[in-house]
Amino acid sequence: MSLTRFSAATASILVSGLLTTSALAYPVTVKSCNRDVTFDAAPSRAVSNDVNLTEMMLALKLQDHMVGYTGVSGWKTLDEKIREGVKELPELSPKYPTKEVLLNADADFYFAGWNYGMKVGGEVTPETLDAFKIKVYELTESCIHIMAKGKPTMNDMFVDLVNLGKIFGVEERANELVAGYEKGLAEVQTRIGAVKEPVRVFVYDSGTEKPFTSGRYGIPTAMIEAAGGINVMDDVEKSWTEVSWEPVIERNPQVIVIVNYGDVTADQKIAFMKENPAFKNLDAVKQDRFVVLEYVEATPGPRNIDAIGRLADAFHPRNM
Repeated sequence: MSLTRFSAATASILVSGLLTTSALAYPVTVKSCNRDVTFDAAPSRAVSNDVNLTEMMLALKLQDHMVGYTGVSGWKTLDEKIREGVKELPELSPKYPTKEVLLNADADFYFAGWNYGMKVGGEVTPETLDAFKIKVYELTESCIHIMAKGKPTMNDMFVDLVNLGKIFGVEERANELVAGYEKGLAEVQTRIGAVKEPVRVFVYDSGTEKPFTSGRYGIPTAMIEAAGGINVMDDVEKSWTEVSWEPVIERNPQVIVIVNYGDVTADQKIAFMKENPAFKNLDAVKQDRFVVLEYVEATPGPRNIDAIGRLADAFHPRNM
């Protein structure tokens, strides 16, 4: 066999092998809350809802598979990092999308969550979209709204990234990303060492008459625990919910985490806590121990690990 003929034959075998490998990559099946969802190919017209879920897509470099995003400008703004990532992608709806919005975009995939773009019994759900061949992957943290689920851990966010990697055929990229986050998390926990007495932490999202906060099943609980603290609302069997101020005062948080978004700024929320006589005896207020997290840091997404590092610095400054 001549060198030319050998090379051509080898190339044919290699191409055939690559095609076979590619073909074997699909179908893939992932667990989404209480459903198994099967994909015969990578979605090509995906839509994500909210800034944190959109940033998961961007972290995996899936822009070329997307036709747009929803649910940002109605409540929040895109910071420069996210704005650069989405570039020319349009916002299809400022708040939760309707079925028509997704159908008009000819979407074939919707990455959302319960109370992150979908409502139980609402117009847009995995079941209602299935009739239009729009596959849905649900944010793991949000599954508590439709099924029994344990307390969140950072692994919930890692699972979402890995599953997205499988869905879009970039599993290696997802695994590398998660490995980096796991390394960062381990470094934080090494810094703070063994925590004998976790710092008492209250998450203040919004509200004056009654505060909106993160309960047992919100990702801030996992972030706070990873940073060596305990959410004082850990016994509230909700993810994000409204509570009264009485238990906050009774439990006397040592640190207050402010979630920054919307019309009321973080500085205004801090001023409200400092100026209200009802809170003057809280350890966090007396010692001026406030930590500000942007919304995109306090909800499941790629910025959680850096945010945990900042929380750890605030909770255990002598350990840094």
